[in-house]
Amino acid sequence: MLYRGMDRAALDAAYNNGAAVGLARRDQYAADRTARSNVIRKKVGGRVDVAYGPGERQRLDVFPCGKPGAPTLIFIHGGYWQMNDKEPSTFLGEGLLPAGFNLALVEYTLAPAARMDQIVAEVRAGVGWILDHAAEWGDPRRVLVSGHSAGGHLTAMALIDPRLAGGIAISGLFDLDPIRLNYLNDKLRLDAVEAERNSPMRHLPARSAPPLVVSVGLDELPELVRQSADYWAAWQRAGLPGRYLPLPGHEHFSILEELARPDGTLLAALVEMAR
Repeated sequence: MLYRGMDRAALDAAYNNGAAVGLARRDQYAADRTARSNVIRKKVGGRVDVAYGPGERQRLDVFPCGKPGAPTLIFIHGGYWQMNDKEPSTFLGEGLLPAGFNLALVEYTLAPAARMDQIVAEVRAGVGWILDHAAEWGDPRRVLVSGHSAGGHLTAMALIDPRLAGGIAISGLFDLDPIRLNYLNDKLRLDAVEAERNSPMRHLPARSAPPLVVSVGLDELPELVRQSADYWAAWQRAGLPGRYLPLPGHEHFSILEELARPDGTLLAALVEMAR
């Protein structure tokens, strides 16, 4: 057996979110959210494609909510570090902007063009840029970070910056060892050392870390649920602040609506953290 009693085929299936939800349904989510994002991008005056580094994908967007001194949420998209762009995540502004949050979206170089070390470094640089400039559109003391799937992993990796006020890691990957052993590694090219170096589970922050909400849909693949539960347990054992927020009735893609809806559970958790 390759990992936790699974052979390669079982381990591949254990992390294949598209197959678990269904490719047609996954594509429907993508099309719907792209359309909703386009509405916001046309309606809200934002700063788009701001460079935080020299790379083609080292770009970010900022959409101010228009309220002086507002908190900012930095959102990092998922796609297993090898797919997707920042633009289709703009739909999250449906909940965040009316709730009084500025929305910042960070893009990064995808595998195989970038190794994990580079991806993590880019996201940290993008988060740092936003923290450096947050006073231009909001309260620099209330900048929070969130991300989904691979973005949940990158959220945890970004929390080393002490200026962050908190984070929400949604359906994240916190131990990269099974990723190194399954189909995802065809493009990621992780070895054991790089996987260990970039696994949040192995590198918990100092006790001065900001609060973190770890959330996952209870209808997700069991390995995704286990990753979040195990990371929260380690976070708790280390005496770090935050809470575990598993959400019944949600699979891997539907859970993001809880941040996009004005009455969403994740949006409520964010509002509480930003007070």
